[in-house]
Amino acid sequence: MVMFDAGKNLRPISTGKAGLEPQWRPGQGVRPEGLADEVAAWLFDSESLTKRLKQACRGGFRVRLLKQRYERPLLCERIPLGMDDRALALVRQVHLCCGDEVKVYARTVMPPALLQGRCRALANLGGRPLGELLFRDKSMRRSPMEIARIEPDELFHRWAVPAGETTDGPLWGRRSVFRLAGLPLLVNEIFLPPPPRATGFKIKNN
Repeated sequence: MVMFDAGKNLRPISTGKAGLEPQWRPGQGVRPEGLADEVAAWLFDSESLTKRLKQACRGGFRVRLLKQRYERPLLCERIPLGMDDRALALVRQVHLCCGDEVKVYARTVMPPALLQGRCRALANLGGRPLGELLFRDKSMRRSPMEIARIEPDELFHRWAVPAGETTDGPLWGRRSVFRLAGLPLLVNEIFLPPPPRATGFKIKNN
């Protein structure tokens, strides 16, 4: 079993309590009120987030691994993955940084069936970015993005903000189900302010 747990980098909080999970909605359609242009550009871009951050960070991009272990995913994660209530998955949590500044909190849920054969490397990424592997895989298919406004009392907000820092306002996040050779994994990405400058993005939002 692959496990990594750097608990000092994540705020301790219980999981699965009603009302603390994000309320995800389709990314297509009416633009949510209060979503700034500079954040929307990142939310709706269809390219690899790793690639975009590397461009924006001008050589300062890095991945900070916070926690990786087998656990029961949240209800809002189990449903799109088709997992039953007792199933475990490998959950990987990272901060994506420009230098020392955290720009994105990413939480990836990988069912055990995915982590076989050629996909075994996904369980041993360490500080390497997931996006590079996903977007190099010719079998990769990505579901339409969903977005959510993450309020300060919700789980993802508390996990996203680094320990010792404060962000009082809501955050915006997106998620997609990726399929590699037909097998799913779920990637949640929560953006912290201020966003890097967005240039040349491919927007897939009406």
